Order: sequence, then C-alpha cells, then structure tokens
Amino acid sequence: MSAETPESILKKYWGHDHFRPLQREIVQAVLERKDTLALLPTGGGKSVCFQVPGLLLDGITIVVSPLIALMQDQVQQLKKKGVAALAIHSGMRRTEIDIALDNAVYGKYKFLYVSPERLKTDIFLERFNRMNVSFVAVDEAHCISQWGYDFRPPYLELANLRELKPDLQFLALTATATPEVKEDILTKLALRLPVVLQKSFARTNLSLVVRKTENKEHKLLEILRKVPGPGIVYVRSRKATVELSKWLSREKISATFYHGGLNHEERARRQKDWIEDECRVMVATNAFGMGIDKPNVRVVVHLDLPENLEAYFQEAGRAGRDEKRAYAAVVYHESDVQHLRANVQQSHPSLDYLKRVYQALSNFYQLAEGAAEGESFEFDLDEFCKRFSFRGSSAFAGLKKLEEEGLLQLSESFYRPSRVHVAADKSRLYEFQVANAHFDPVIKSLLRLYGAELFNDFVPITERALASSLKVAEGEVVAALEQLSKLQLLEYERASEKPEITFLLPRQDAEHLPVDVRRLSHRRDLAVRKAEAMINFVEQDQRCRMQVVMDYFGEESFATCGACDVCISKKKTDSAGSFKDYREQILYLIAQRPMSVDELETAADPQDKDLFVEVVRDLVEQGLLIYDASWVLRRVG
Repeated sequence: MSAETPESILKKYWGHDHFRPLQREIVQAVLERKDTLALLPTGGGKSVCFQVPGLLLDGITIVVSPLIALMQDQVQQLKKKGVAALAIHSGMRRTEIDIALDNAVYGKYKFLYVSPERLKTDIFLERFNRMNVSFVAVDEAHCISQWGYDFRPPYLELANLRELKPDLQFLALTATATPEVKEDILTKLALRLPVVLQKSFARTNLSLVVRKTENKEHKLLEILRKVPGPGIVYVRSRKATVELSKWLSREKISATFYHGGLNHEERARRQKDWIEDECRVMVATNAFGMGIDKPNVRVVVHLDLPENLEAYFQEAGRAGRDEKRAYAAVVYHESDVQHLRANVQQSHPSLDYLKRVYQALSNFYQLAEGAAEGESFEFDLDEFCKRFSFRGSSAFAGLKKLEEEGLLQLSESFYRPSRVHVAADKSRLYEFQVANAHFDPVIKSLLRLYGAELFNDFVPITERALASSLKVAEGEVVAALEQLSKLQLLEYERASEKPEITFLLPRQDAEHLPVDVRRLSHRRDLAVRKAEAMINFVEQDQRCRMQVVMDYFGEESFATCGACDVCISKKKTDSAGSFKDYREQILYLIAQRPMSVDELETAADPQDKDLFVEVVRDLVEQGLLIYDASWVLRRVG
C-alpha cells in the first residue's frame, strides 16, 4: 500500500480537503479489505469511494459499469488527472480488447472499466486470472437484482470471479435500493461478512413539490420564474425537448435541449453551455444527467411522470448538490397517470412479440443460427422499424427486454473517437516507408503526433489534426489510413457514435428463445407496482413527500421535511399568523431596498426558513414582487 493517506490522495487528485459524508468510511472499509455495500444517494460521490482506495492499493481496480458513456467519461476524467485507466465494452474489436487486457496484465493501468457482459468471456477471464487485482468495484449494483428497476443478467456472473481469485474483494455501490434489492445485492454477490454503509435518503435541502394542472407549460414557466438559478426540465420524447426549449427561449428564459439523437459535437456543446451557465435551463430526455456534476442546479422539473420512484429520485437529486436550497417539481395532468400505466404495459411485451423482434433482427443482419456471438453491429432503429413494420417505441421495448434476458446488448449512441494501432514492428514499418514513399508523410505525421504508444495500444486520433499537419484534405488522410489498414500495417477504426447491437449469445432459433417466461411475468408485475408507487407519490397530499420516498427505500422516519408542498400547505394552515408576519416583513424590507433571496433571509432571520421562502414565492406569484435580470427581488409599483 502507498505511504499516502486517503486525505492526501483526495487533495492531490481532486483538490478537496474533506470527504463528503460517508465517503471516508467507505474508503476505510475497502482499505481494510472488507466486502462492502455502499448506498449513497445521487450526488453523494460514489466514484471517489473506489477511485481513492484504488490509487492507494497495489494492483489494478476492476470497475464494473453498465453505462458505456459513463465509463468513458470517468476514464477521461482519470486521464486528465494523470491516472492510467481504460474501458472495455461492446463495439471494440477483439484485437483492441486483446491489447488492452495484455496491458492491464502487465500493470500499465490502475483502473480497468468493464461492462458486465464482457466479464464472462474467455478472453477476459484468462487475463483476469493473471492480473494483480486490488478489488472489484460494482457500480450501479442494483442491476444484479430482479427486484430492481434496471436488472441486467450478466451482473449475476460477478460472484463467479471468486472461482479464479478466492480472496477477491467486492465493493458494491448504488444510489437507489429498496430493502429487497439491498438483500439481493448481498446474496447474489456472495459478500462475506459485509460492511453495509448507507447514507440517509433524506435530502434536507431539497424541496419536493407536485403540481397538478390543466396547463403544464404555463405551470413550468411559473416555477422557472419563481425559482432563480440553473434548472433541468425532463420530458419523455426527443421532439418535446426541441419544442419546449424553443418555447422557453421565446418566453425570455434561456434554454437549450439534449437527447440521445444528437451527434457527439452537439451534445458536448449544449452540455458545456449549460454547465458554464451560458444558458439557464436544459430541456432533456433521461439520456441527460448521468455523470454530470453541476452543484448549483436549483430546480429539476419533470413534465412527464417517471416510471418509478428510483428514476424520479435519481433525477430529482441532481438539484442542490451544493447543499443549498433547491426544488424538484413534478408537473402533471390527470391524463399523464393513464399514459404512465399504458407505457409500463408497452415496455413489457409478450413472448410472441419478442420472438418477432429477434427474428427480424436476425434477418436485418442476415445471421445464420449459431453465428455472431460477441459481435457488435451498428444499429439504426428507424431503418429497422421501417423495414419490418414495427412501431419505434414498441420495438425499442422489445429490444430492451431481450437485453434484460441476456440475449443481446443495445448500446444507445455514444461517441467513440477514431483509433489507430500500428500492427507492424518498427523495422518492418521502416522498410515499408522506404519502399512506398507516397505513404511516408502520413506515417511520419502519425508517429510525430501520437508517438511510440501507437505500437503498444490503440490510440485515439483525429483525422483533422493529421490533415492539418500534412496540409491535405481530411478525405485523403482517411483514404490513406484505410489503405494502410488493408495492407495490415496498422489497424484503423473510424469514429462512430451510432447505437450498436451486440449479440451476447450465438444467434438463436427465434421459436425457441432461451427466455425465462416466469421472470418476464414477475418483471411486468414489478414494473406495474413501481409505477403505482410513483402515481401514489404524486396523487397523495396528506403525507410529507420526503417521508414517502424514505419509506419506499426502507428508511423509517417520523420527522417531516418541512419543505415539500404538503408540509408547507400544513404550515400555512397551522401558522397563519407567522405567514402574515413574514409577508409584512418581506414587503417592508424590499421597500427599503431591492435584495436577493439570500440577503432578504439574512435581514429577516426567520425562525422557519422554509415557510419564509414559501411566502416569498407566494408574493412573486401574486405579482407583488418581481425578480429583475440579476435575480434581485423588487417591489412592484
């Protein structure tokens, strides 16, 4: 183990002097070589919990994650910190995986991120057996449980790694786990004398609000005008992200949009604009938010009902990570309840429908039975549906269900840059350059820009940089690299950001799919129960909303949050005198001079800060106070 401490590592790589609540205890449990289950709500900083001990311990840390985009993001962040890390996932060639795993065996990397589907392949297991593994971090560990909302069968194979390394240590992490899921994680991972560390699901600074309305857009505008600061608005469809962001902009609220159909450059630009406060509101599908660390988000609004409380609370939890007051609002119409129930049924298609989708997929790629195990193919859902007369949403649900049953993996669009690996040794490459002078400038430029690492590994490149260096058109560079690849001097993979289908099993006979029918029925019933819990959350108006969430996740609490719409409504009734006093005090103070909400709160020093803030919002709603362009409150008239 390194002579450094967790605190010195945290300071050195993250620039922080102190860990967030529970992070230090989790790190310590890992350093003491204990199997650990850690439950940290969204924004609790799960990655630090395995990256800090991974940097302290000898050997390589294996990180299992189901999300390719998140893996890539974390690898990129580690590389920026000067830490050697790589990710192995679907879409990589066998040669590329081979080289990466060899480098992991030789101790070149500190972190190896791997999708669960890759764990059971022979190519991985043979190398894993030879690696000096410090421990295995299982991210999104709820995926191991059939009781969870995002079950992934390959997670069930994780415990088998101990057959190769009996002393292997696991750290399982998740943000959302009901009591059944928690128990399932402990059992399915076969954790030995586990340390279970759980931070309360209660978010004291987050006000959960539900608004039932006939005009959702009008209510959204009202919320965004009353709550200053950056916000996220979640909607279900890509089309809605575009239309709603344009409408908000016309209403003088700076907005942009984000969904999985945008190309990498567009997604990165829009995300950057929002993170850097160039625009205030991000209107997005649930493709947005994972891995985003923007601490000052003041409001998250759901304009469509999430399918379950796990998804809702994870997305709502992206507000207020700086521990300052923030709001999570669900804005819904009566019809949304019926839409949610219909969507849940649609997302659990029948076995006959799954057979149709699987057969069509086999025809789409012209695959013979027994072929294509482990192979990945670019996938265009629109083209697939058009060719085989499927409805897009229904076909997507069928593909996700086939994924859940372990037959295939559907990777939604993620950006993978162009990559090059020089397959020839240096002497052969030199001989080729001498004999083929017209290729010499490209090879020299490639080596000058990207170095000797090209001989050891696949290196990300940009054709534009090569073209600029050679003062030629980008197309010429691409053509030259493709020709060199055909001549087997190098391996060249062009950039891609299209979704991919990976066949995890050899192509099956569609009439005899290895599908667990009982599990299909169980998962459908579970999804219905979870949707009903979500509906109950928005429809009930008697119990503190934070209590409802905590109860769902198995955490008993007799204390109310005092900040949700239910608690505030009761306070207004019970504290009519205080409400009136705060109202008069606020109007008097703002008449003296305009102030921000924080300045107003400091000047008034109210006993009940949540009620005080609600009175401010009431006065804004009534038009007696307004926010100016700098979010300073002023009296009207």
